[in-house]
Amino acid sequence: MVEVLVIGAGQSGLAAAHAVKFAGGSPVVLEAGDRPTGSWAGYYDSLTLFSPARYSALPGLAFGGDPDRYPHRDEVVAYLARYAEWLGVEIRAEQRVEKVVAGAGGFEVVVAGGERVAARRVIAATGGFGAPYRPALPGLERFAGAVVHAAEYRNPEPYAGKRVVVVGAGNSAVQIAHELAAEARVTLASRKPVHFVNQRPLGRDVHWWWSVTGVDRAPVGRWLPQQFSTPVLDEGIYRAAITAGRPDHRPMFTGLDGDAVTWFDGIRERVDALILATGYRPGLGYLEAMGALDANGYPRHRSGLSTTHPGLGFVGLEWQRSLSSATLRGVGPDARYVVRRLGR
Repeated sequence: MVEVLVIGAGQSGLAAAHAVKFAGGSPVVLEAGDRPTGSWAGYYDSLTLFSPARYSALPGLAFGGDPDRYPHRDEVVAYLARYAEWLGVEIRAEQRVEKVVAGAGGFEVVVAGGERVAARRVIAATGGFGAPYRPALPGLERFAGAVVHAAEYRNPEPYAGKRVVVVGAGNSAVQIAHELAAEARVTLASRKPVHFVNQRPLGRDVHWWWSVTGVDRAPVGRWLPQQFSTPVLDEGIYRAAITAGRPDHRPMFTGLDGDAVTWFDGIRERVDALILATGYRPGLGYLEAMGALDANGYPRHRSGLSTTHPGLGFVGLEWQRSLSSATLRGVGPDARYVVRRLGR
């Protein structure tokens, strides 16, 4: 019987394992992949963090290097691997969890291949980015061009010289559209305006301001509503590019058919590819059978503690407790909170 079993060895799972270990426990971590780096290795090649290194570390181990730089994707992957080694807990790789069953005195966790692990407490730490979200766009099923989610996008090379529409209004949508515009003719399409925030107001990164003012840790529902839109952090580069039309920004198209998109003004235009930078949903299907999720696949929880099953906790969900909950800087405080209260 494992006392605390953590599902997932990305940033959320490692933070959860740290919280358990430093509370005196011995966690066992199950990771579906072959190494404890979560989904970071699969993101697009040019991805850089939107927060400086000093605000991008997990509990107990600094990121290293210039604390004011914005680390690249591969730096994050290397940091997570280093963190897992430093943490020194039991991490079982290539153990994809298929189902969790609640029983008397705890849970039974079923792993692909049939292995079963008994645990008194379970922390689901596969985060809020396990399932790429593909919204219902008008005519998408009739579109003959390529449709790629940002989770599958790697670099601009396959799109050179093509007509591309990037759907979304967040940081990833703007960053992908901006880099594609150097190789292709690109439109950023969204249902709402792009909300830019100065990355470095008065010479300080916005994360410094969020930290000293407490906004980063403000409880959801008290200072910040859960529907608060995450802004696009920009030092002026992205806003200037969109103003110059590289890429241009338009309201969401009204339809797709064959190889054409119909814009809000009725104009039809041939398009080669759609890139959906439309976010993610929690990948928690292994909890569905036990009734821990709502009809939309979201966990029933309060601040990361299951409201349906005592002993079940969550780490890494967007807006779990604050603005920063699903980030490298935010999973540590959430993990400590959940571990302190789990099973009470």
